Amino acid sequence: MPKRRKILFKLIIFIIFILSIAGCWNRRELDTLAIVFGVGIDKAKKPGNIEITAQVIKPGEMKSPQGGSGGGGEKPYWNLTSSGKTIFSAVREFTHKSNRKLYFPHNEIIIFSEDIAKEGIRKYMDFFIRDPEIRRLVWVLVAKGNASEVLETKAILEKVPARNIAQLIEARAATSQASAVRLQEFLTRLMSKTTAPIASVIEITREKKEKIARLIGTAVFKDDKLVGYLNKSETRGLLWVIGEVKSGIIVVKSPGGNGEVSLEIICASSKIIPEIKDNNIHIRVEITEEGNLGEQTSAEDLTSLPAWTVLERRQSEAIHNEVRRALKKAQELNTDIFAFGEAVHRKYPELWKDIENRWDEYFPNIEVTINVNAKLRRSGMTTKPPKPE
Repeated sequence: MPKRRKILFKLIIFIIFILSIAGCWNRRELDTLAIVFGVGIDKAKKPGNIEITAQVIKPGEMKSPQGGSGGGGEKPYWNLTSSGKTIFSAVREFTHKSNRKLYFPHNEIIIFSEDIAKEGIRKYMDFFIRDPEIRRLVWVLVAKGNASEVLETKAILEKVPARNIAQLIEARAATSQASAVRLQEFLTRLMSKTTAPIASVIEITREKKEKIARLIGTAVFKDDKLVGYLNKSETRGLLWVIGEVKSGIIVVKSPGGNGEVSLEIICASSKIIPEIKDNNIHIRVEITEEGNLGEQTSAEDLTSLPAWTVLERRQSEAIHNEVRRALKKAQELNTDIFAFGEAVHRKYPELWKDIENRWDEYFPNIEVTINVNAKLRRSGMTTKPPKPE
């Protein structure tokens, strides 16, 4: 009996080993796939239909030194368009134009046209949630105009427009004046009963007869419908509150009023603190920021204690004003883009049960106190002001 058990054990190990080296049963070769880098969603000409634009890379042209929208060779990408009643049906229609199956795991951006966003995008999100190929880290944007046109813009330093747009979003931290929202965050906000979804906004500008894509702020949604925009200053006001300011420049008047001073944002953090005062909900926003003196156009000595103190105060005032402008716009649109409701829910769960379904009545009139503690740390490589002429 022990000998039979030993033989049976070896047989089981042998079968497991054979199965483990059988290879990938569902593998797909690269030369059978059309790798998608960007997706645009527009209204189709036929009422009730939508048009999908998929930006597919052409590997052969990617290797060419002349390839790309800035070179003289063929474009290293192919923009396919298809239409249908649903996203999935439109995607399957691509098989009539491409002999390769569209492959989405490398997709970097999803762009909704302004018209689609105003109608509501919840029904179009289902495909991107269900399909196992779609990554939740893809960037979500709203185009001022048609999404398909954005995917045709010129990319100077990149060969593929979709890749260029993705890198614009990644580089927005240098100014903190544009939102950067991934699909996962957008879906989280969309499923929240109180926190409004937001997305990056992209538009087309013309430079020397070339179409150039640029980020210009934040798209604000009410439920799943686009209701308005935040400009660059208002966007940074939003990012101050939700703790997503990474860097940027604050320009203030010099203490003597004879020039401007550029203050570089080095680090920032924030806290949202709900409070109950006189039976009313009150929100206190605490913002802490540290910066450096980056540039001055006046001849003043800004490293003296009085001048330094004035710069810190003006830096705090500039941050306060940006937050106040963002709050004003959000309350006008009645969209809780700051997640104040979630903060109230965490601190006062019993109260939240009574007001959750009426948060739209509270948010436009809620009192918000903004406290900013801004400090300057360094003056750079020199302490001497420019010499007057």
